[in-house]
Amino acid sequence: MAFQRRRNHYYHRFRYVLPVISIVSGTLLVLLAILSFLTPYPIDSDNLRHRVHNHRHRSSYNVGVDDATEHMVFQVPVGSNGRRLDRDLWTSRNSKFFHGCSNASNKFLKSEAITHPNRYLAIATSGGLNQQRTGITDAVVAARILNATLVIPKLDQKSFWKDASNFSQIFDVNWFISSLAKDVKIIKELPRKGGKTWIPYTMRVPRKCSERCYSNRVLPVLLKRHAVQLTKFDYRLANRLDTDLQKLRCRVNYHALKFTDPIRKMGEKLVRRMRTKSKHYIALHLRFEPDMLAFSGCYYGGGDKERKELGAIRKRWKTLHISNPDKERRHGKCPLTPEEVGLMLRALGFGSDVHIYVASGDVYGGEETLAPLKALFPNFHSKETIASKEELESFSLFSSRMAALDFIVCDESDVFVTNNNGNMAKILAGRRRYFGHKPTIRPNAKKLYRLFLGKDNTTWEAFASRVRTYQRGFMGEPNEVRPGRGEFHENPSTCICEDSVTKEKRDSGPRKYGKADNATRKEEVFDDQNVDDEPEWPETEDDDDQSGLQEKGIPDGTGLDYDGVTSEEPELEDMLSD
Repeated sequence: MAFQRRRNHYYHRFRYVLPVISIVSGTLLVLLAILSFLTPYPIDSDNLRHRVHNHRHRSSYNVGVDDATEHMVFQVPVGSNGRRLDRDLWTSRNSKFFHGCSNASNKFLKSEAITHPNRYLAIATSGGLNQQRTGITDAVVAARILNATLVIPKLDQKSFWKDASNFSQIFDVNWFISSLAKDVKIIKELPRKGGKTWIPYTMRVPRKCSERCYSNRVLPVLLKRHAVQLTKFDYRLANRLDTDLQKLRCRVNYHALKFTDPIRKMGEKLVRRMRTKSKHYIALHLRFEPDMLAFSGCYYGGGDKERKELGAIRKRWKTLHISNPDKERRHGKCPLTPEEVGLMLRALGFGSDVHIYVASGDVYGGEETLAPLKALFPNFHSKETIASKEELESFSLFSSRMAALDFIVCDESDVFVTNNNGNMAKILAGRRRYFGHKPTIRPNAKKLYRLFLGKDNTTWEAFASRVRTYQRGFMGEPNEVRPGRGEFHENPSTCICEDSVTKEKRDSGPRKYGKADNATRKEEVFDDQNVDDEPEWPETEDDDDQSGLQEKGIPDGTGLDYDGVTSEEPELEDMLSD
């Protein structure tokens, strides 16, 4: 009995002690778990820094969670993006309600009624193919302003491009003359004077020269000399002109300038080969040549090797100011890298199975730089990969003819993308607006820069969502850009007409460009945010400025004045603008 009482006594004591021990133990375990969660694992900081600063050299992307850091790793979906988008990526919304319209009005007199005898205007173009194209277009309008006969323009054969082609070897000269016969009288060469070759008086007009400017500066000389040649003729005509003159610009650029049969047929062959590979394809105009990067002053994470190589090239231009690479990137003035273009396209919804045609020069870093883009889009093509050397033989020694082939393939693409704001990008953007608003993607470089910089600290879903938000207003949709804003070759708003019923509905609704009805404007492509960001490169001081850099006499992304180029330096605007 005594033993039984002692056992009951100890039983009752432990009966109360055991729960206390359990509570204390559980509390300690919880505290340990919290401490272990809050305490970071040791990380190799040098290795982490190496991963961040050398992301441009990766050709593949990690998937899942990093076992060493337990941080989410930025990952790109394999194959299709796995997300059903609310729009067709290959078409522009509402494009069916807009069309190109460039016919002259009834008050626009025929050329025979306004052309004066003994007034001949000749021009010498400048730069690569697309820069020369702007000069040719504006030359026709200048001749109309001066009531003069235009001599077929002389192409630039001496600048950086060193292409000996003349006008008739690039463009169908007979079509050019006949299609514009009602607007401007055009002849192939100056008539002989006294049995001798007539040498015209040469002069240069300022950039953005208006109608009054031509009347005051050129017409008096033309009346005295009868034949004048305007040199370095690129962006020498004002951005804003009378409506009929703007429409004449469109008739020249979009209808009169046709490539010769050999160029056109080869270009069409390249397009057919892209179509046999896929129903749709993207064309990318990629500017990432060493000279362009050196001149831009941008830095792309290549370390001392990149700084040394591009710095050596940069020394060619004695008048260049010292730039701040971080500032240039923050302001959206640096071309996107091939990898960044690829990430942008994937984020917009284009899967890895999409075929992409790349028009580019020699890319800085070669295959190493292109590797990430090719990993994102394995179906990677160029004219050199879809045509044989024999087929390209008659074109390969002439930069303008090779550029013309790229122009055709890019123009016929379902989606055109650019990483720059050069002449080809601008002309194609305007042309694609005129012919049906085919999707044309321009990077919102200022906003995307910050996103690319922090992409390793976010998920793909969040990254893609921000890209789609930032790119609203940069996709080539109708009414993305205000009429009259930017450069006319890029935004030929005067030559784009809207379906009357659609226009009536829009005009009867809230003001599109006002500050009211914010809820409605969220659904519109154009908004105040896009005005501030559109386009971030280049910036202009006033709306009358042509938004391309050539009207300032400088290549993309620089602040060098045209007259600042010394005779020993390469032609900057010629080398870097196309």
